[in-house]
Amino acid sequence: MDDILLSTEEKMESTIISLENRFTNVRAGRANPSMLDGIVVEYYGVSTPLKQLANISVPEARQLMVKPFDKSILGSIEKAIFEANLGITPNNNGECIFLVIPPLTEDRRKELVKQVKTMAEEGRIALRNIRQDANTAIKNLKLPEDEEKYGNEEVQELINKYNKIIDDKLKEKENDLMTI
Repeated sequence: MDDILLSTEEKMESTIISLENRFTNVRAGRANPSMLDGIVVEYYGVSTPLKQLANISVPEARQLMVKPFDKSILGSIEKAIFEANLGITPNNNGECIFLVIPPLTEDRRKELVKQVKTMAEEGRIALRNIRQDANTAIKNLKLPEDEEKYGNEEVQELINKYNKIIDDKLKEKENDLMTI
């Protein structure tokens, strides 16, 4: 039963990590280099992640600077950023690319909060599925009734703990999004 509880906790932990990664992709009007993590650039016929081809820095709160190691791919990087549909137009000055992040409107902030709440709910659903799998695994062990009940209570304590973590992360992200 300890193995079941251990693997259940590991799965719940990975659900939280996955949720945190999804939360970082929701931008709060501030420049963050991770906004460009999913961008892939054609470099000598090979699809290469942008962060392997350039330094990405934040010179100002609402600005990203992409400085390629090889200036010959500046146009390819600019095209890849434009096609990534980030809602940001890249500005090329011949040496590097600047991305100015526009300030968020109140409606857009509320929209992003809804999006984050949906992500949090998906995380809770994943936790419930993990709990259901764990309870089924405990039941299949054919333990005495009191041990089975104890195992189910342990799994419930785990889900309560991780649901609280999701709630805390959601509140934190909501405050981040609604702060101007």
